[in-house]
Amino acid sequence: MRRQRPRGSHLGLLLLASQLFQVGLDNVPPVTLGVLGLNVYLYLFPAAPLMQACVSVQKAYWHGDWRRLFLSPFHHVDDWHLYFNLTSFLWKGINLERRMGGAWFLYVLSVFSLLTGLVYLGLEAGLTLLTDDHSYSAQCAVGFSGVLFALKILSNHYHPGGVTHVLGLRVDNRYASWVELVLIHLTNPGTSLIGHLAGILVGLLYTAGPLKSIMKTSAAWVTGPSRFSQPNNSYSGYSGTRSGGPAGGEYAGRRWDQAGGMTEQEQLDQALRNSLNDAGPRPGDAAPPPYGFNLSDEEVRRRRLMRFDR
Repeated sequence: MRRQRPRGSHLGLLLLASQLFQVGLDNVPPVTLGVLGLNVYLYLFPAAPLMQACVSVQKAYWHGDWRRLFLSPFHHVDDWHLYFNLTSFLWKGINLERRMGGAWFLYVLSVFSLLTGLVYLGLEAGLTLLTDDHSYSAQCAVGFSGVLFALKILSNHYHPGGVTHVLGLRVDNRYASWVELVLIHLTNPGTSLIGHLAGILVGLLYTAGPLKSIMKTSAAWVTGPSRFSQPNNSYSGYSGTRSGGPAGGEYAGRRWDQAGGMTEQEQLDQALRNSLNDAGPRPGDAAPPPYGFNLSDEEVRRRRLMRFDR
């Protein structure tokens, strides 16, 4: 039997705090910081138990519990689930919010959070009809990783021509999300392949489909044509300047203290390695879980005991 971590250790939260202080709170724009704080708050004080927050065709559509669409992206199974998702969001949020402006980035996050859940339900319902296998309708997903896949599509769209690292492999940005989708599912079968695919499709709807135009039209109708017309790149918390290249998101001035000229993904990989080497789980501890879970009752009960066992 594996030894349980003591209640209140929250190692993932400590590592997340370490990442934030390495970056510097003054370098994190307000919407990104607020979303990080919301996820942490709902992990510590959940709005609903996990099995009442996760989203599935059975629970949301058949039983009419549509509030799950709003709850599921912001609830996480445990501190490792939270840590990996929010560390990834930290870098994406910094770059995208600076490019888009805080108001538009908040709008994008809101739409993506809801739409990713709807696309997930559509895909699972389609699989149920095609295969006549009702287990697809019962699969209940929770976590922010679907939204992260959508943001990754945006990030790669705004920074074309580069390469990123996916589980140690150098991959062209055009294919990075697809490679990550497959590799994460192969190496961590408990992750939600359909949930991640839903995020990719939502990202493509924005970058290559009609979603961005629909959002602009809706925003102009509600707030007037000037509210979201120009991205706000003047957030004072950044001390770097931006280059004039086509991507419009590279810093010509200051880099993070330990970046050493590395790309965003290389910085993230290095930060993860440093944190895990400095304060990783001890031999005999339960291994950190993958993100993007499909939850079963038995798994939730086991993790609840691990988290709250006195």
